[in-house]
Amino acid sequence: MLTAAAVLAAPRPAPAQAPGGWPQDRVTIVTSLPAGSTVDITTRVFAEHLARRWGKPVVIDNRGGANGVLACQHVARARPDGLTLLATSAMTHAANPALLERLPYDPVGDFAAITQFGSSAFVVMAAKGLGVTTLAALIERLRAEPGRHNYGWGAVPAHVASALLVGLAGVDVAAVGYRGNQAAFPDLINDRLSFMSIDIVGGKPLVDRGEVHALALSAPQRHPALPAVPNCIEAGLPEFRFTTWSGLYAPRATPPEVVAQIHADCAAVFALPEAAARFAAMGSSIERLTTPAEFQAFTISEITAWGRIIRQARISIE
Repeated sequence: MLTAAAVLAAPRPAPAQAPGGWPQDRVTIVTSLPAGSTVDITTRVFAEHLARRWGKPVVIDNRGGANGVLACQHVARARPDGLTLLATSAMTHAANPALLERLPYDPVGDFAAITQFGSSAFVVMAAKGLGVTTLAALIERLRAEPGRHNYGWGAVPAHVASALLVGLAGVDVAAVGYRGNQAAFPDLINDRLSFMSIDIVGGKPLVDRGEVHALALSAPQRHPALPAVPNCIEAGLPEFRFTTWSGLYAPRATPPEVVAQIHADCAAVFALPEAAARFAAMGSSIERLTTPAEFQAFTISEITAWGRIIRQARISIE
């Protein structure tokens, strides 16, 4: 839903517009995940600066739920003028093709790829009441008490990350779904969930506030945003390597010159020291924005990669 706070006012000076005076009106960026999600947080950084560059308001329209399907359908059917964009994650454009038997949109054919703007490994977070402070201790506890523990997830990448961990550890753990990762946090903090695997951007606030025990990252190196958290090799599970990503798409028939303009302006924002510092502090790990052609190829490759992981781990969202 739209709120007054979601409309980022556009100051008057020096808008940088595409040929033909684009954008002639406000731009709406539809997100596939709820307010407060990683996609939402990172999109708002871009939106704030793009509004200044374009001289038009940029509106964030959070359409979380239905595994991102509603947001994708809305943008796929929107007028292809670049004024309605989709900010989404690997959930809708890599995982859903393997999870949903009848996907009501084509993640490749229905969209014009603009750029990947975020990438993040996952941090395994245990409830403090569980009394474990290392990944090895968590796995030992789960093995000793089969069927007695659970993990929470509110977005498919978090589900896949935890399911991958469970499969590698060979433990019997239940999965509990929520309407967004943030909706699961109170149960994790209050010991009603045993653990969660959340992308660094989303999990960092809980770790920083000391509300959970951060056990390991799903990457072979530590991350400067969470320097005290061991990488998967240090934690004793080197095979636990998994990342998610965020990206921007337009409706399929959007003119190439408009797509190019949006990409160029996003790249200009990403290069701003202020924006770069905010992304780094959040925990997003990406050195540059991909071109539309690169992001299109990346999307296709990710559908294959995520499908393989989902089938091997026998993950279901039913």
